[in-house]
Amino acid sequence: MPLPTHAALLVIDVQESFRHRPFFNEADLPAYLAAQNALIAACQHASVPVIRILHADGPESPTNPFAQASGHVRPLEGLADFEPAATFVKHRHSALVGTGLDVWLTTHGIRHLIVSGIRTEQCCETTTRHASDLGWQVDFVPEATLTWDMTQPDGSVLSADAIKARTATVLAGRFCTLRQVADYALEAITP
Repeated sequence: MPLPTHAALLVIDVQESFRHRPFFNEADLPAYLAAQNALIAACQHASVPVIRILHADGPESPTNPFAQASGHVRPLEGLADFEPAATFVKHRHSALVGTGLDVWLTTHGIRHLIVSGIRTEQCCETTTRHASDLGWQVDFVPEATLTWDMTQPDGSVLSADAIKARTATVLAGRFCTLRQVADYALEAITP
């Protein structure tokens, strides 16, 4: 299928900060990066703007991986090198809170968002819900998102796969259309 018209790809929080968190695990990283990079390439090929969103918060200290002073609020190694149409730094879960992203999207006639990035159930899900509530059509691409196992309140582990499945389930049809990277494959795109 061709990419939707008047669309933009959001690459949310794909940054080195996560390598410095105790839960970071490289197991799912190669598959995620392959999917994320293929999605970026498809959008670039179709002249769909790719928006970089980074997250910075907490104390402004070199020991806080999400502080600018840490040097880790920068693209994750392995992410395709691309020239973003715009870059925004957010301080909340939704990329649409306090960043000016909403103004940029409206000014550029963007009516359809493709959501990707890190973490599936956190900033990607929150941005999807928020964008939908504000009137954007949203595609959510689970394989182009990344998360990690979490410990539930009862002490049991909820796997990253289960988190991604749950996120897709609660978003689908309510806040977004679920897509796969293959839906945007380069050969499916009409120039």
